[in-house]
Amino acid sequence: MSETPCPCQPSRLYRQCCEPYHLNQAVPERAEQLMRSRYSAFVLNLYDYLLKTHHPKKRPGRYELEEQSDQALFTQLEIIAVAQGQASDKIGKVEFKAYFKQTEQALVLHERSRFRRYQGRWVYWDGEMMTIQAI
Repeated sequence: MSETPCPCQPSRLYRQCCEPYHLNQAVPERAEQLMRSRYSAFVLNLYDYLLKTHHPKKRPGRYELEEQSDQALFTQLEIIAVAQGQASDKIGKVEFKAYFKQTEQALVLHERSRFRRYQGRWVYWDGEMMTIQAI
């Protein structure tokens, strides 16, 4: 797995991108890094990581998370914009498009995710879904 391209950014190797976060060897310093690592975790069905990086007040149940992930085959991540979310910030926003297939239909999800610091680490707070459309 380590020599494969990273799902969030195929120009980088997984072992040099998201794998250290997934293996608890590193912690994302920026909200965008957390966003990318969560996207990769969705692709790889790493539910424990997704739950751990979700704010406890907004955390879904494991079954709900698995059901969401099982219904979609993610194929590409496109970061549109990043606001705040740097190492010294307390909040951050990442706007993105996630391309996926569901029941053999190609779709794109456009979302603006919000992240917060919780116990010194970035966590996913919530997202504003802009659109889901067929492509």
